[in-house]
Amino acid sequence: TENGKRKTENGERKTENGKRRTENGMLKPRALTRGDRIAVVAPASPFRREDFARGADELERLGFRPVFDERVFDRRGYLAGEATARAEAIAAAWRDEGIAAVMMARGGYGSVQVLPYLPVEQARRARKAFIGYSDLTSILSFLTIQCGVVCFHGPSVAGCLGRGEAGYDADSLVRAVTCAEPLGAVRARGLEALTAGEARGVLLGGTLTQLVASLGTPFAFDPPVGHVLLIDEVNERPYRLDRMLTQLALAGILGRASAIVFGELPACDEPSGPTARATVADVLRDFRGPVLFGLPTGHTAGPAITVPLGVRARVVAEPEPALIIEEAAVEQG
Repeated sequence: TENGKRKTENGERKTENGKRRTENGMLKPRALTRGDRIAVVAPASPFRREDFARGADELERLGFRPVFDERVFDRRGYLAGEATARAEAIAAAWRDEGIAAVMMARGGYGSVQVLPYLPVEQARRARKAFIGYSDLTSILSFLTIQCGVVCFHGPSVAGCLGRGEAGYDADSLVRAVTCAEPLGAVRARGLEALTAGEARGVLLGGTLTQLVASLGTPFAFDPPVGHVLLIDEVNERPYRLDRMLTQLALAGILGRASAIVFGELPACDEPSGPTARATVADVLRDFRGPVLFGLPTGHTAGPAITVPLGVRARVVAEPEPALIIEEAAVEQG
């Protein structure tokens, strides 16, 4: 076919040098195996050592080997060290052939500061699973939109993993990064359809605050027409949700989406007033496509499900609401 690309039997595209791509042209990370070394980096806020230690122990329990040095514990006020040092930790993990994946210590704030120092081509060459959420949306968006690499909206080490089974869903995390098969239907108690319909597209997005903050920068969230938009958030009052969703609408982002899937949006309801759910339903009342609310990924009240970003997904509202991951996020070998 054109540009030397050929299709494999399962519909993936394969380049001349053998690297697998999604049907949308995204590069896939290599699948992890038991015993692989995972670099733990801190591109955002600092954290408590005891939380980090529990999360590292949890990674080991899953069969992986967490790798880090004392620099991960650096502090500079509300940041985990200087921006250049935080970026270099990520770049070093990409360069190190003995590192299979990169996982975040925690979110908070600061990931956007490292973006100017992250080399696009290095990220593409490395093709390593990158796992995070919340403030790490800045880097997830960089990888999917600017680099064209599949990544994972999944748990942090000091946050989710540090809480054990109460903080994250081990099954979806392990399957997403180790199995070269689609994750399949993601359903959950409390997941509901605000708007009926069915739609397909590449799954992209993350925390709403970071998506909106990226607009107007060289690292803007700029998804293609027909994408499925994932929106997560925490502790933002309904009028702020309205403001940010309205901004995405005015920027043309919502108009490009075929479907929208919201997280649980915990701590976003007014104590006595509008709820996050009601606000979302009102702002999106004219959206032409299915809208789901309550997917437990990212900020959740319970175990957080891991979903890949950059792969083909289907959203169905009936008979049972579901986000269906139709494409494997990793490749073997």
